[in-house]
Amino acid sequence: MTQTITPRVRTLVLLLLAACGLLLTTAGPASAHAALTGSDPQQGVVVDKAPDQVSLTFSEQVALSNDSLRVLDPKGKAVQQGKPFEVGGTTYGIKVHSGLPDGTYTVTYQVVSADSHPVAGAYTFSVGAPSTTSVSVSGDTAGGGVVGWLYGFGRYMSYAGFIVLVGGATFVLGCWQRGAGVKPMQRLVVGGWLTLTSATLLLLLLRGSYTGSGKVGDVFDLDLLGNVLQTKAGAALVSRLLLLAAAALFISVLFGAYDKREDEEKRDLTFGLAIGGTVVAAGLAASWAMAEHASVGIQAGIAMPVDVVHLLAVATWLGGLTALLVALYRSDAPIESAAVRRFSQVAFGSVVALVATGVYQSWRQLGSWSAFTGTRYGQLLLVKIGLVALLVGVAFISRRWTAQLADTLVRQNKRAPQKERVAASASGSGKSKGGGSKRAAQLARQQAAMDTARQKRTRDADPNRFGLRRSVLAEAGVAVVLLAVTTVLTQTEPGRTEEDAKAAKAASSSSSSSSASAGSGAVTLDMSFDTGGTDGKGVVTVDFDPARVGGNEMHVYVQRPNGRAFDIPEVKVALTLAAKKIGPLAITPDRITTGHWSASNVQIPMAGDWKVAVTVRTSDIDQTTVSKNAQIG
Repeated sequence: MTQTITPRVRTLVLLLLAACGLLLTTAGPASAHAALTGSDPQQGVVVDKAPDQVSLTFSEQVALSNDSLRVLDPKGKAVQQGKPFEVGGTTYGIKVHSGLPDGTYTVTYQVVSADSHPVAGAYTFSVGAPSTTSVSVSGDTAGGGVVGWLYGFGRYMSYAGFIVLVGGATFVLGCWQRGAGVKPMQRLVVGGWLTLTSATLLLLLLRGSYTGSGKVGDVFDLDLLGNVLQTKAGAALVSRLLLLAAAALFISVLFGAYDKREDEEKRDLTFGLAIGGTVVAAGLAASWAMAEHASVGIQAGIAMPVDVVHLLAVATWLGGLTALLVALYRSDAPIESAAVRRFSQVAFGSVVALVATGVYQSWRQLGSWSAFTGTRYGQLLLVKIGLVALLVGVAFISRRWTAQLADTLVRQNKRAPQKERVAASASGSGKSKGGGSKRAAQLARQQAAMDTARQKRTRDADPNRFGLRRSVLAEAGVAVVLLAVTTVLTQTEPGRTEEDAKAAKAASSSSSSSSASAGSGAVTLDMSFDTGGTDGKGVVTVDFDPARVGGNEMHVYVQRPNGRAFDIPEVKVALTLAAKKIGPLAITPDRITTGHWSASNVQIPMAGDWKVAVTVRTSDIDQTTVSKNAQIG
């Protein structure tokens, strides 16, 4: 008889799964892993002559499709011609029609970064003079919507399946070989294989729509699927499916021929399964490492094998923990103390490998201490580090319960052979009585069932086993949340990339403003702000042209930290000349397009060091005022 999980345990598991679902649903679309670092024409600039082409520069190489770059006129009509092309390095361009009329033009882009994640955004520039535009770019995101949610769910389930498959098989083969004949353990490992296979097929079908239109109807588009198979991410998913076929053979041997062998015959087969299983598990881990974060950036040749070791350590620890939980809650066969101790040693080694590889990965993806708190990747990484520390703390408690349980398990195992001899004696005496042999056999079976039930009750009542169950269950609960955070982390722009993009953009903006100042006396001010809301950080840029006494053109641009236009409800500007006690002079600019406001004929009464204060409101209640001084006139 299989013991069912108590209602309290079932409720805890459901709450943990709900927490993970909340993490996945609030993660939003995948953040850009390649950031836009420059463009020609630059964002917000007013050019006298219409350009022949528009070019964009990213922080790393990206993959283009026919619709990756678009240029839209003020009415929303496309004015680009031909296909996007590579200008050189990480710069890509698109030709535009000649003789574009004056007005504000919107450039939109949707590309795939080198680490397989979609990147989308938009910006504006003007020819002759700014104008109103009907183009709205606030909804231009990549990897969002239903398809984005399904893709995120598929990623989570693929990680979960990999962990259960690899960790469960490692637990059986390396720690508890008797578990090969335990049905719940077999169902666990097979379930991990089915989950990983199903999730991989789902990701393969969703990939084309996820990096393209985002429409559910495109999921079964065979042309898109054919294009996906030619990409690095598609090749990784197909390789994973092929390796899963080899994993199916491994599972059939582990729970078939291996379980039926005698102990001496198992030795050679154990060695063969260990070698083959390690190769397959490393190949599965490499299918992530070769197509995602580890495959791009600095030291990619070192980062990919380190990432493989990291994934294998996670799977061995958390997957083995899941298998131990099943053995403690669902298995009728008592798990030996030696098996629990072996897993404790394996888990310790996995944690050491996890910490070592995690430190390297953190340095590689962040690059500076400030990125821990200044980037979303760093903030998520801090959450992950906290969860790992909590998991290690609970694991330490489990090790204490393991030591106390060891003596109890030894005593139970010593009593088991004696009870088997008694049962065998009763069965033999029943057979000697001719006509009563069937009745005696039935009584013997009933007695054996009663003995088994009594042993289970005794085992379950043991406070040491109860304590180990609770601590292992707590470990598993933290592990589920940790896996959800890790899934979100893999979809977030690395901190090093985000900071490099900010630095490049700041350098480009500084160069542009210096050039403008030298040529026409224009003044450009960049100010970071944080309104304190859930989505309240950004950068506001104020341009005054020609920055002299009298009438001036003023443009205000509001962007997110990653450089995308920020669609906010309201912007106000106030000018104060403290030395002459003039001001504040209130200016309410008109909204031109997403993230762009403008005001014409802004009167500056006299020259001086003017304080420019900008009030930014990101919601009904969240607003802030930032200021900077500028010499005008």
